[in-house]
Amino acid sequence: MMKPGILMIASAALLLTVSGCSNSVDSGGVAPVTGDWLIPVGEVFDGGPGRDGIPALTNPENVAIADATYLGDNDLVIVHRSGDEVRAYPHEILDWHEIINDDLSGQAIAITYCPLTGSAIGWDRVVGGATTTFGVSGLVYNTNLIPFDRATKSNWSQMRLQCVNGDLIGSVPEIHHVVETSFKTFREAWPEATVVSTRTGFSRPYGQYPYADYRTNHGFLLFPVAHEDNRLARKVRVLGVIVGDNSLVYPINSFPDSTHLINQNFNGAMIVTVGSRTGNFAVSFDRRMSDGNVLSFSPVQNALPVVMIDNEGTSWDLFGYGLSGPRAGSRLTPNLSFIAYWFAWAVFYPNASIHTFRSPAGDRLDLA
Repeated sequence: MMKPGILMIASAALLLTVSGCSNSVDSGGVAPVTGDWLIPVGEVFDGGPGRDGIPALTNPENVAIADATYLGDNDLVIVHRSGDEVRAYPHEILDWHEIINDDLSGQAIAITYCPLTGSAIGWDRVVGGATTTFGVSGLVYNTNLIPFDRATKSNWSQMRLQCVNGDLIGSVPEIHHVVETSFKTFREAWPEATVVSTRTGFSRPYGQYPYADYRTNHGFLLFPVAHEDNRLARKVRVLGVIVGDNSLVYPINSFPDSTHLINQNFNGAMIVTVGSRTGNFAVSFDRRMSDGNVLSFSPVQNALPVVMIDNEGTSWDLFGYGLSGPRAGSRLTPNLSFIAYWFAWAVFYPNASIHTFRSPAGDRLDLA
């Protein structure tokens, strides 16, 4: 039996039958959104609640890790660092709000999260030269969140990383690096950090997932997608790295239990990707430094937040900060990357390459 959240969304969802790219979209009973679109309007769905029907949070209350008793070790959190300040944004809260507008050490950021595509991306809230907040439009494209900015009411495609309708059409958001991991890994890596509190001002059953067995049922999508790629099961979580017009994905469950990394050249870029299945994280950085040197990395075990050391002797953490060694105080450039469900990555970034994991003996480690 479907839970109320599933029933509401599934029964209210309508395929917008108007074709073309300059039409009107009925956004859940709110005033129609009109004008040009960069995406086919016929592939935009009304999710049901309407604009702001799923309420985004702005500058929510935060608590110390010791007070975040509502989280278990395996619960996923989205972690952002600005300066020396680190904060976690739990899936348990984002499942119900999808966007958290925050200010961290003076940095205006929006954590945008789509529970239907499993994608969490940090967006700068300065768009079009003005600081704004983002809200949930109630529309989805390829079952993915369409945020809107409150300054211009323009609509943005989260995973496409682009404004697709409105005054800012064609604009791209500035992306801030976030780390998706388990609460256990977060707690061990940054014990002095803060966590968004469940005291949000809204009455929601935080800790109760609103979409039944959606996360694990590979046969279940709430909305159609333009095409599918069956090389992996739909809901496999992957870190996707975008380099130019190409992308490379790493299934999270294919990493070994220990911290594992890959130094490689992809599409002309020298990159390093490090992850752990039990640590439930994967991050990717550019290996080329501003002085032109290309570093080579080795994994570091059981020293969170440090996860790797380079050939010059500098230790680096999950956000790419050099913590000790000759390049201490430097930061690696994060690659344009984020975690999402495979079906969603494949529809937004078709023909993605899938990294094949191998053991030291050369055996495949395809565990996803």
